[in-house]
Amino acid sequence: MYGQRNHQYQNGVMNHCSHSQIQRAQKTKANQLASSAHIARMNQYDVKFYFLDVNLERSSTYISGKVTIKSQVKISQLDTFSFQLHQNLTIDSVKINGQICIVSRVQGEANAKLVTSLNQNTFFDAEIWYKGTPPTGQNAGLSNGTSQTWGNRITWSLSQPYAAYEWFPCKQVLADKADSVWVWVTTDTSNKVGSNGLLQRVTSISSNKHRFEWCSNYPIAYYLISVAVGQYVEYNIYAKPTNYPDSILIQNYIYNNPNTLPNFKTEIDKTKNLLELYSDLYGLYPFHQEKYGHSMAPFSGGMEHQTMTTQGFFNFTLTAHELGHQWFGDLVTCDNWSDIWVNEGFASYSEYLALQYLPSLGSETAANWMNDVHNNVMSASGGSVFVPDTSNINRIFSSRLTYDKGAAIIHTLRFVINNDSLFFLGFKNYLQQYSFSTATAQNFKSVMENVSGLNLNQFFSQWYYGEGYPNFEVRWFQVGNQLIMKVTQTTSSTVTPLYITPIEYRIRRQSMADTIVRVNHTQSIENYVFTLNGTVTGINVDPSNWIINQATVTKDQTLSNSPLLEQLNFVLFPNPGSETLHIQSSSTEITKIKVYDISGKLIYEDQMNQSFTEISVTNWQTGTYIVELENSKGKAVIKYQKI
Repeated sequence: MYGQRNHQYQNGVMNHCSHSQIQRAQKTKANQLASSAHIARMNQYDVKFYFLDVNLERSSTYISGKVTIKSQVKISQLDTFSFQLHQNLTIDSVKINGQICIVSRVQGEANAKLVTSLNQNTFFDAEIWYKGTPPTGQNAGLSNGTSQTWGNRITWSLSQPYAAYEWFPCKQVLADKADSVWVWVTTDTSNKVGSNGLLQRVTSISSNKHRFEWCSNYPIAYYLISVAVGQYVEYNIYAKPTNYPDSILIQNYIYNNPNTLPNFKTEIDKTKNLLELYSDLYGLYPFHQEKYGHSMAPFSGGMEHQTMTTQGFFNFTLTAHELGHQWFGDLVTCDNWSDIWVNEGFASYSEYLALQYLPSLGSETAANWMNDVHNNVMSASGGSVFVPDTSNINRIFSSRLTYDKGAAIIHTLRFVINNDSLFFLGFKNYLQQYSFSTATAQNFKSVMENVSGLNLNQFFSQWYYGEGYPNFEVRWFQVGNQLIMKVTQTTSSTVTPLYITPIEYRIRRQSMADTIVRVNHTQSIENYVFTLNGTVTGINVDPSNWIINQATVTKDQTLSNSPLLEQLNFVLFPNPGSETLHIQSSSTEITKIKVYDISGKLIYEDQMNQSFTEISVTNWQTGTYIVELENSKGKAVIKYQKI
């Protein structure tokens, strides 16, 4: 789910927020949560199929009809069918396998007493006839409104996280995805209805009523079932992912207004490019046998309803975000709202990837996007990406933490892994392993560890569960061809007192090209000596914004007398060389050696306690390497040229 982008007219109002202050389409009222006892009763069965056969118009949210829930018994004997339906809605009757049940209700919790108990593994149909007007409020489960810009009136659903029960009987448990869903809506013949899956037919009911019959055969979470009712025109395009033999329908329901489609057509057409890009990066669009599409509704944002997102408008990053959700959120759904990161963080990072790989289609650069994200994260000192309180809906959908910090730490993980092939392979493996199911951040962590070979405990402890961000105070001075740096790290929150992380420094030199060095920051104070040619004019910390951080850089002449010049006096020879690299320390023993290629990939690592060592470089590619040497006093970084 995603709200209003910067500098966009919506409903006649200009939003002047930067990306870092995006207003997400989120719940502003507290939905009534089911009690733990009621959830336990609902977990006595497994939902297999939802069939909504309802009446809706574009003029109000009044709803009536029948919902059939096909389920399978999980316990030894089921004597009560428990479900959720908001107390504003009247239940006319409930039948279980054709037998009328007595129903008791406590607010949004409903219990239907079965006439005959059902044995374990038995399949059964619960038919619920109901009617009424759902509760109102911004982004209620079912809303009705008129676009101030285009004048079109729409009725639409937005059920995330706890509001599906406000418009249809259901089981609001994330882990229990239905295997399939049918959404049939009877409405005035002037309306169209957008929903999940494929439109099977439009059936004439009377002279002024017809029924849209949508069917989806993919597993689906309760909050992703959707409707949008209004006067629409249909605009269809097709995507053609690499190595997929067929085209994928992109079906768009746009306000029936002579100016709306011409206004948004260019942006809508970019959906094709995005679907093809994500199919390359993440794996084939997961609902390719049905469709992707959009239904417009008058709210400032988008909601990733499975196979047919509801959007208030179209721009590149909004469309990219909601489409990204079809993989992260729809194909694989968070197992609990505490781990909403596996939905929203990845959909937000999909915006960045769209700007990175399709730069000509966006209105900003990927670098500026990430800079705005970092600034928003650092507008406050604390807060974790993990959501500790899932009763607070605004906290679940925190723009700063869930969306922006969530995206930023994925970017940091990409930097830590330092291999895009492995990074995106991890994405694909995760999506494949948990496809059409639910997952947690720990599940994603395990997959990425298996792919990368890294232990990511520290990463998740500090970036996902931890709070705040690091501050780097860099002091430097150059003596001859030796650059001395003393880096002190503090953090914005006591919850995470130290960030152990790789970091890059761009060293600017007079009349020479800049050089970037990558080192590992493992202590609150790090000392470095870099051997390099030219006159240093300045240093940039983390020039590519891989890490959320603040930094100050000061040229400090007092470092000219630093004993580090002697203590970190390592010698590499021959340099350039072609067969054997000799490394010698004139003082303290070498404790660790790391060698990186010019792309930053670690190609050699060794630990020791000696003042001299040799490394065979015969199999190394010709080119420039960064050798990071460490002893008890600090680190030295020296360039090596393989010829």
